[in-house]
Amino acid sequence: MQNRHYDTEQAYLDALGEALRVEYEAIVGAGFLLQLDCPGLALERHCSYRDRPLGGFLGFCERVVATINRAPANVPRERVRLHVCWGNYEGPHDADVPLAEILPVLLAAKVGGLVLPFANPRHAHEYRCLARTPLAEDQVLVAGVIDPLTNFVEHPEVVAERIERIVRAVGDPRRVLAGTDCGFDTAAGRGRVAPDVAWAKLRALAEGARIASARLFGTSGG
Repeated sequence: MQNRHYDTEQAYLDALGEALRVEYEAIVGAGFLLQLDCPGLALERHCSYRDRPLGGFLGFCERVVATINRAPANVPRERVRLHVCWGNYEGPHDADVPLAEILPVLLAAKVGGLVLPFANPRHAHEYRCLARTPLAEDQVLVAGVIDPLTNFVEHPEVVAERIERIVRAVGDPRRVLAGTDCGFDTAAGRGRVAPDVAWAKLRALAEGARIASARLFGTSGG
């Protein structure tokens, strides 16, 4: 987001954090989990930071994460999840920052879990980063195993295989939840996936999770 009203980026982030604190506390106070949608922690590398050094972008991410850590100060960590992605659009994505570069910064966020896309064909292999740079022991991972940008309906066995290899990297099936990479309709009315296909994808997600649970836990329910 462009800053047109504050003298410095830090002043802008401070004001934004204070304004969002009210909403964060209201969401959790109403009994919901709080998901912080922060695509800019990856997306901005190939947008406003595309012509600048990687270090400058990582510094930006560190400042945003510091703001994230201040804003929900009155919200229990386990009630907060952080979603990061490279943009919910069809494109080459060959200028995306690798997950390995930003993961240490993301793990500095005081959240109970990360929500990351692993169905995206540009980033499907990056689940391996979680074996080298692990989550905190009290954190969960909501792993994207469904691509919300195509009208292909993933086979449940494909979904199950994706879940299983991500679990191997994380090391504990109880800390991995299956999800979609992102929303099916990021901007209202501009969805790329037909509604009946979106529902079919969600059915495949549920069935794939059941298959993976049976293999990982030795039961039908997980």
